[in-house]
Amino acid sequence: METKAKTSTAKGVKTNVTISGAEAVIKCLLAEGVDLLYGYPGGAIMPVYDELFKYQEELHHVLTRHEQGATHAAQGYARATGKVGVAIATSGPGATNLITGIADAQIDSTPMVCITGQVAEHLLGTDAFQETDIVGISTPVTKWNYQITKASEIPEVFAKAFYIARSGRPGPVLIDITKNAQFEEFEFSYEQCTSVRSYKAVPKLELESVQKAADLINNAKKPFVVWGQGVILGKAEEEFKAFIEKAGLPSAWTILGASALPTSHELNVGMVGMHGNYGPNKLTNECDVLIAVGMRFDDRVTGDLNRYAKQAKVVHFEIDPAEIDKNVKADVAVLGDAKESLRAVLPLLAKKDHKDWLQEFRNHDAIEFDKVIKNDLYPTKEGLTMGEVMREINTASKGNAIIVSDVGQHQMIACRYADFNQSKSNITSGGLGTMGFALPAAIGAKMGTPEREVVAVIGDGGYQMTIQELGTILQTKAAVKIVVLNNEFLGMVRQWQQLFFDKRYASTTMTNPDFVAIAKGYHIPATRVTKREELASAVSEMMQSEDAYFLEVCVEKEDNVFPMIPTGSSVSEVRLS
Repeated sequence: METKAKTSTAKGVKTNVTISGAEAVIKCLLAEGVDLLYGYPGGAIMPVYDELFKYQEELHHVLTRHEQGATHAAQGYARATGKVGVAIATSGPGATNLITGIADAQIDSTPMVCITGQVAEHLLGTDAFQETDIVGISTPVTKWNYQITKASEIPEVFAKAFYIARSGRPGPVLIDITKNAQFEEFEFSYEQCTSVRSYKAVPKLELESVQKAADLINNAKKPFVVWGQGVILGKAEEEFKAFIEKAGLPSAWTILGASALPTSHELNVGMVGMHGNYGPNKLTNECDVLIAVGMRFDDRVTGDLNRYAKQAKVVHFEIDPAEIDKNVKADVAVLGDAKESLRAVLPLLAKKDHKDWLQEFRNHDAIEFDKVIKNDLYPTKEGLTMGEVMREINTASKGNAIIVSDVGQHQMIACRYADFNQSKSNITSGGLGTMGFALPAAIGAKMGTPEREVVAVIGDGGYQMTIQELGTILQTKAAVKIVVLNNEFLGMVRQWQQLFFDKRYASTTMTNPDFVAIAKGYHIPATRVTKREELASAVSEMMQSEDAYFLEVCVEKEDNVFPMIPTGSSVSEVRLS
């Protein structure tokens, strides 16, 4: 559609033009710096797709093979780049297929804008073909949503949506656009949103709380830091590093916090949580000051709250007021952006090293290595382990790859053993635990950061939930390295059945297809490894490939992931076998 140029004198507003609502959607995306989006067309969103066709040089649309894949790809893109991911779908089943990815993004604080088509305004509420109340359905799992029924609403709503998605604690936003609004013409202008009256993105930092936090840390004999993804989302990696180094603070990470601090850093003492490292879990209940930075005390981290760090004073650095005292009572809460908060506390900290306390973590490391790690990474038994696969990936990648893991045993192994040299290198589904996440998320991560190696580590169960996204790789040529660790089980569920349900393996045995043949059917080079002596060369070949590559490793069928804190147990009751 031709546009009529008109002038505008408002500061920051683009030149006014008369265009359709559908074209306005494209112009809004371009104004927000979007150059890549993922989606699947259909009747109710077709006017927007028609305009996308006209803007192919400026805005690249990736056709995924399922709308869920579009959301996970947008998540992977957002997590790897720090930008807002965008997914688009039609009404009805197209819109409802986005919900899993939206819910995943909500609980993992991933900035994402989802756009859905909707039936025309006069048909709303009539049960028209492919009509669903996607605003009502998505309300519990979005940071904000809105249904547009008039084209003139589009610029303001899109500006607000991108601001809300990326600001403060990030999250997913959904915009539903009726078909009549896509066809309507109006005078378009656009100005980015910088504030919303009813929404305070970042709490004002209170210097009194910062001083109280510093006093507790300075007086601590056994301080312990647990950091989460808030460090990464706040772009506070350097401030965090300076913070723990000055005060000599042993520091452990949640699975979404991994990679904010290099794995090799001397104060990095490992992962907390159900399958975290022995030392940081045990010593949580021995520290005298627990310092939480950008994490929300998830149940998988705390175990039994009635027995979690009861001996410790708790300092909580957090951007979201709703997380303060939600699960763990804070003695001092420092509300604000992690970067600003850590900068403020740094000059107030005394220079310390806490060598003896740090050595206690290392002593526990030695116990865990002897009981667990050496058997995972350097096995002597016949069957291949998931751990030794990760060891070979570390060797081949030199710790520089983005590791995208799915959900299950392999996820815990990948998070425990992957080496990370730089931030935004660990992408996984944390809070929702979405099987099928990894393959499309890896596509998004690779397309967002084409200069980096991206390795998807997936189990045979989760892989088959979104295996159709191999078609997206075929079409886009995204050079994702796919590693399927095949134990012919839903491994994590089987582990629980073994340990807590007397080995009643109810519906967890997998009869799998020929994964290598399927990959080759999508014209992706593929190899299967069944013997230890084949592993190193196969991983090396995969990592050296300039194109997408599929590697299936047949691992031991009934191996378990330890350490483990059973549900309802204290973190002190961590099991090594």
